[in-house]
Amino acid sequence: MKKWLIPVLVILAVVFGFYNFTKGFNNTAIELNENVAESWANVETSYQRRTDLIGNLVNTVQGAADFERGTLVDVIEARAKATSVSIDPSNITPAQLEQFNKVQGGISGALKSLLVTVERYPELKANQNFLKLQDELASTENQILTARTRFNENTKPYNNHVKKFPNSILAGWFDFEGKPYFQSEAGAEKPVKVDFSKK
Repeated sequence: MKKWLIPVLVILAVVFGFYNFTKGFNNTAIELNENVAESWANVETSYQRRTDLIGNLVNTVQGAADFERGTLVDVIEARAKATSVSIDPSNITPAQLEQFNKVQGGISGALKSLLVTVERYPELKANQNFLKLQDELASTENQILTARTRFNENTKPYNNHVKKFPNSILAGWFDFEGKPYFQSEAGAEKPVKVDFSKK
């Protein structure tokens, strides 16, 4: 074997090894990123279901002639704000996720107020359409919790992949950044105050 061939083979082996490592990193990051994007789409789908149900719930409640209009307006406005926030999962930032969480928290608060207010109206509480919508809404809240949990579960392996050394170096080259986790809404640690008394 010629002496000049050995360094050439070593260089080719190093280049081939680096290529395989880089390709493996990139392909795995893309696959994990797609898992995060899919789970984010499931979060949005769950919230969209809730938004759609709220429209039906508001229409049912509006049928009660003496129902508090202010409560309905709050729900309608919160729903409008919630549908105005859109996030691209490939570029999701902690600030965007916080804003999304904030507007969704606003709709959750408005819904809680609506449901507590409904307790004062026996004819509305007995309305079969309202009861069905209320059950569907409770089911949807569980779906939202599951979707958010799965988003976090898919975010963790992606973040581990792009943040660990030496992958973190390649992540910078390929523009893969860590993604934020869904966290509870501000004030979620406080107990909910429920007041069924008439005012």
